[in-house]
Amino acid sequence: MRYLLLLPIAFTIAFFACGKSGPQEKPPSAPAKTDYKVTSVDGFLVKPSILSEDVTASGTIIPAEETELHPEASGRVVTINLPEGRTVRKGDLLVKVFDEDLRTQLNKLETQLKQAEITEQRLGDLLKVKGVSQQEYDLAVLQVQTLKSEMELVRINIGKTELRAPYTGVIGLRKISPGAYVTPATAVTTIRASQTLKLDFAIPEKYGALIRTGQTVSFTVGGSTKTYRAVVQATEQSISADTRNLLVRALVRDGGDLLPGAFAEISLSLGNKTQALLIPSQCVIPQARDKKVIVSRGGKANFVTIKTGVRQSGMVEITEGLSVGDTIATTGILFLRPNMPLNFSKVE
Repeated sequence: MRYLLLLPIAFTIAFFACGKSGPQEKPPSAPAKTDYKVTSVDGFLVKPSILSEDVTASGTIIPAEETELHPEASGRVVTINLPEGRTVRKGDLLVKVFDEDLRTQLNKLETQLKQAEITEQRLGDLLKVKGVSQQEYDLAVLQVQTLKSEMELVRINIGKTELRAPYTGVIGLRKISPGAYVTPATAVTTIRASQTLKLDFAIPEKYGALIRTGQTVSFTVGGSTKTYRAVVQATEQSISADTRNLLVRALVRDGGDLLPGAFAEISLSLGNKTQALLIPSQCVIPQARDKKVIVSRGGKANFVTIKTGVRQSGMVEITEGLSVGDTIATTGILFLRPNMPLNFSKVE
């Protein structure tokens, strides 16, 4: 009876053991790596060409001079002469601050000076007849000089209550009204010498050596089809570490209808190169640290490191790495490998 009960258990164990030891399916094999073969590619023959180096840059129109005016003295404004949008002459009074206290002080010193000068004259006459000592006379002279110095200081303080135009220019929008209390930190208005305009723009550092003082540049402004000209005055003496650009300043010619602050698009001609090496831009293979092209050397693909210069539509200048007569690949670049046989179907 015991053997009859154990018999079903033995059959179950045997069934599962046979299932594990039976034949297993093989895992799917990985796809074979495709071996691309390039039978022929198009080529480009490197030869000298004429390269016109024209650079386009963005700039800003600025006035010849621009100053934000602040009063030198604190006080209440009693006079305002700020004709907004109109021209004022150098030295014109623009703002006057209350100065009656200073003028009263000046009148007091003038009265004291007259009395001190009379005393000095009397003591001088007495000194001639030995009526007073030299020391007494010197003290009288010192008193006169001290009063004159104090009067000069008061006159300077009175001058600080007057804000005058530093140069001939156009007054901007005024920011104060009569009776306002102002301090040296108060911005009264802005004056601009807009008879002459300047143009500030930046160019890449690699063109910095080609910019010359006296060189003429052309530019246009938004909303106008007119072409203006400017003459390069100077360049910054260092290259910006943030943008790697060189700042250039030029003097605008015949820009009477231009407004300061306008955006300008500059076209700068840097001359022509008659022996420049130009290749199609699609031939250049960008790398992490440099650029390469595929050159045919002995019928095989040779990856050569190059340096590029000026870019034009579809073409790029090569400054290092290639020579006249080299033939480079223009198609099939993604499938070519170093030392792979290189056959050209056509060469431009």
